[in-house]
Amino acid sequence: MPTDTSAFTEPDRPANLQIRFLTVGGSYVDVTGPGYSSSKHRWNCHGCKERSDFPEQDHLRRIRSGANDHAGLCRAIPLS
Repeated sequence: MPTDTSAFTEPDRPANLQIRFLTVGGSYVDVTGPGYSSSKHRWNCHGCKERSDFPEQDHLRRIRSGANDHAGLCRAIPLS
């Protein structure tokens, strides 16, 4: 019988999900928005509930690094 490697369930994927990162705490950081050429993206951590500050100014290529940096540091575990 296969063993599940994660104690946490991946949250539903929103329709506008562009990228999902796994945090060191086992949660997820979602980058959402309308697509590559738009400047209206945001990232949201499912563990600690932190979010990007200026989604109206963030192109996907720019916000990706912030979301990835947060995922590499966040140790919060998902509570639901």
